[in-house]
Amino acid sequence: MDEVDRNRLEEFRQLRREIRQSEEHLIVGIGIGKDRHHAFFGTATGKTLLRRLVFSNDGEGFGKLLDQAEALGVRHGLKKVVYGMEPTGDYHKPLGEYLIHMGRMVVLVSGVRVKHNRESLDGRWDKHDDKDSANVADLISQGKCLYYEYPSLQS
Repeated sequence: MDEVDRNRLEEFRQLRREIRQSEEHLIVGIGIGKDRHHAFFGTATGKTLLRRLVFSNDGEGFGKLLDQAEALGVRHGLKKVVYGMEPTGDYHKPLGEYLIHMGRMVVLVSGVRVKHNRESLDGRWDKHDDKDSANVADLISQGKCLYYEYPSLQS
């Protein structure tokens, strides 16, 4: 593990310790799709800042996501941003790699946790992109997230 990976891992561990009820974190939950992703922006205290942002799975779409996160962070005085997603095939990898290369905090959430948490959010079993992104954000706010370890980044 090189120095960059060690620093990322330590930042992740610190995030897990401080995220619950944090007043300074913007949480971006992302529902992954093949061509488009859906993002939900909220706080660790449960406040919804933007319910839905749809962006393409390419550099232009990734820029749109970063611009929106920066604008919301400034508007609401949130100094730290964490991006989270459920790994879906290989569709999450371009976005995850892009965000990591841009120096952003990126975490994953377990598919099993997502499934079980979905039911507790509103008492319904249904599934759709907007609900998935809010679900991911909710799990991150609880500290129920995983370190994003992407092997190709180490080469």
